[in-house]
Amino acid sequence: MLLAKPEKLKFLISVLTLLWVAPATPAAAQAPDPWRLAADKVDPRNYYGATVANGMLGIVSSPEPFQVKSVVLAGAYDQYGRGRVSNFLNSFNLLNMYLEVDGRRLSGKDASNFRQELDMRHGSLTTTFDYADKATIKYTYYALRHLPFTVLLDVSITAKKDVALTAASVMDAPDALRDVQNYYNEIDRPHATLSLLTSSAQSSTGKLQLCASTSFLFNEAHGQEPRVIHEMWDSNMHLMKFSKALKAGQTYAYAVAGSSITSAHHPDPLNEAERMTIFARLEGRERLLSFHAKAWDDLWKSDIQIAGDAQAQQDVHSMLYHLYSFSRAGTEYSPSPMGLSGLGYNGHVFWDADLWMFPALLVLHPEIAKSLVEYRFRRLEPARHNAFSHGYKGAMFPWESADSGVEETPVWALSGPFEHHITACVALAAWQYYCVTQDKAWLREKGWPILSATADFWASRVERNGPGHYDIKNVVAADEWAENIDNDAFTNGAAQANLQAAAAAAKLLGLPADPDWALVARNIPILKMADGVTQEHATYKGEGIKQGDVNLLAYPLSIVTAPAQIKKDLTYYETRIPNEGTPAMTQAIFSLLYARLGNGDKAKLWFKDAYEPNLLPPFRVIAETKGGTNPYFATGAGGVLQAVLMGFGGLNITPAGITQSKTTLPTGWQSVKITGVGVQGKTYSVGR
Repeated sequence: MLLAKPEKLKFLISVLTLLWVAPATPAAAQAPDPWRLAADKVDPRNYYGATVANGMLGIVSSPEPFQVKSVVLAGAYDQYGRGRVSNFLNSFNLLNMYLEVDGRRLSGKDASNFRQELDMRHGSLTTTFDYADKATIKYTYYALRHLPFTVLLDVSITAKKDVALTAASVMDAPDALRDVQNYYNEIDRPHATLSLLTSSAQSSTGKLQLCASTSFLFNEAHGQEPRVIHEMWDSNMHLMKFSKALKAGQTYAYAVAGSSITSAHHPDPLNEAERMTIFARLEGRERLLSFHAKAWDDLWKSDIQIAGDAQAQQDVHSMLYHLYSFSRAGTEYSPSPMGLSGLGYNGHVFWDADLWMFPALLVLHPEIAKSLVEYRFRRLEPARHNAFSHGYKGAMFPWESADSGVEETPVWALSGPFEHHITACVALAAWQYYCVTQDKAWLREKGWPILSATADFWASRVERNGPGHYDIKNVVAADEWAENIDNDAFTNGAAQANLQAAAAAAKLLGLPADPDWALVARNIPILKMADGVTQEHATYKGEGIKQGDVNLLAYPLSIVTAPAQIKKDLTYYETRIPNEGTPAMTQAIFSLLYARLGNGDKAKLWFKDAYEPNLLPPFRVIAETKGGTNPYFATGAGGVLQAVLMGFGGLNITPAGITQSKTTLPTGWQSVKITGVGVQGKTYSVGR
C-alpha cells in the first residue's frame, strides 16, 4: 500500500473534517441520586444483593420476588463447616413470603417491570413489579434501626381488575440449624386476634438456641382483619396465610413484623422473640416507621457532602450507609470484613475493624466506635492467655476473633500464629478513641488496661540485639504475601506507636509508665533500601505486594512524616500492586497520601481505583478485590472513607482532639463538607 505524502494527508484530513457531521448530542444523563440505588434491570445470574441492616441484624436481598437471601445476626457463632473454628450463623429466614393471585403463586417469571431500590437515607429496600393485567405489587424491607432484633416487611397490592389474593408469611430454617421446633399461637384481643408464627432451633453443636417469631400487621382502615390460617409443611418450614378479595382499583396493604434473637443475646430467646414481635405488632406500622426514620435521620447528621462529582457522592453515601448498618452503639460487637452482608470470613473480626472501619466511625459517630473498642476490652483476658501461650508477656490479640476472643484462624492460615501487628492495631484504636473523645475516665478504666498490656507484649516480643536492633522477627507482614519474615515495616512501626501511646496514656493519668517501653520504641528498626526507599522487610527485594505496608507508616502511624520520603515510598510501592487479587484498602491510602501531598490528579486516580473496579451489580456493592464476588467488603469502604475524611477533608486524630490540615481535593471536585464530626458534632469544609 502506498503512503500519501504529508501535504496530501493534510488535504484529506481537511476534506474529511468538512464532511464530518457531529452527532446529535444525547440528552444529558441523569445524575446519580445521592441517596438511592435503583436496579431497573435485574439479572438473577449476575446479582449481588443489597443489605438492609441495623447493626445487629442484616437482611440480604434476593432477585426472586418475595424472597430474602439470608438473615444474619451479629454475635451468633458456632462451629460447623470448614476450618474447625467458630462461624457466623444464618438466622431463621423470617421475611420470606408468597403471594397467590387468582390461585396462581407468583414467581420471577410472572413479574414484569421488576424494580428494586435501596433507600440509603432511611435504610430500606423496596421491590415493585406488575403481574400481567391483574395487579401491581410493592413491598419494602426494614431492619428497624431503633429495635435491634426486629424487622418489618411492608406490602401493598393494587388490583387492576377484580382478583382473589392469598398471602403467606413463611418461616424457613437454615440448613446449619438442627432440632427445629415450630409453634403457632393466637392471642385474643378485644378487637382482633394476634397471630404468632414462631420457630426455635439449636446451632450445629447445640451451643446456641436460635429463635424467631413473626406476626401480621393489618390496617384497620381495611375493616375487619382477615382470618389467619397456619400450615405446617415440614420440620424446617411453616407458614401463616390469609385470603382477601379485591375490586379493580382497590389497594390492600398489610405488614409483617418479626424478631430474631439467640441465646448469645438473651437467656430466654424463645419467649423474648415472641415478646419483641408482640411489642412491634402493637406499636403498629406508623409508629415503627416513624421511629426508624428518626433513628436514621440522627445517624445522617454525620455526613459527607461532595460537590463536583455526583457519582462519588452516591458511592460515599453507600459506604457510610454500610458502615452505619453494620455497627451499633451500646453493644460489644465489632464488624467482620463483610459486616452483616453474609457469612464471609466466617464473620470473624480482624484488623479490618480496628484499622480500617474504626477511624471513619470514630470521627463521625464516636458512640458507635465505642462498641468496637468495647469488643476488644471484653476479650482482654483471652488475649493475655494467648500471649502466655506463646511465651510473651502482656496481651496478644488473635488475628481472627469471634465471640470468645480466642484465636479463631483456621490452622492452615499462618496469619493466626504470626500476624502480630493486630495487637498494635487494637491498641491504636483504643488510643484514638481517647484522642477524639478526651474521655479520661474511659481511658483509665478501659483504654489503659489495653494500652499497657499490649505495650508489655511488644517489650517482650522484641529480640534485643543491640542499639537500633530490637528486632521483631518471624511475622506475617501487613502485606500478607510476606510470611515468616523479619522486621516488617508496618509491624515495627505499629509496635512503636503502641509503646508510645501507652507511655502518653500513663502521663495523662498520672500513672507510672514502664521506662522500658520508651527504650524499646526507640530501638525498633525501620529499614531502608540503598536508594532510600523504606524497605518492607529485611529480605524484601521489590516483589509485588498484596496490601499496603510501608505506606501505612505515613498514615495512620505518622512515623514517616517528611513529604519527600512519603512521596519516595509512594512512587515505589504504587508500582508493586498487581491489577487483580489484592484487597481494596491499599489504593485508598495512596489516594489519601497524594491528597496530603497536594497532587489532586493522583488523589483522584487512586480514589477511583480503590473501589470502582470492585463494584458489582446491580447496587454497586463493593467486592474485596477486582473481579471478586464476595460483597459487601466493609473494610474497603472504611479505607475509602478515610481517604475522603483524612485525605481530602484534612482531618487529623491527635492527642488534643480532631484538627484539620491543609489538603487537596481530587481533580474535578469542588468541595467536601463533613458534618457531625466528633463528640461536639462540628462541621469541617474544604473547597477550591
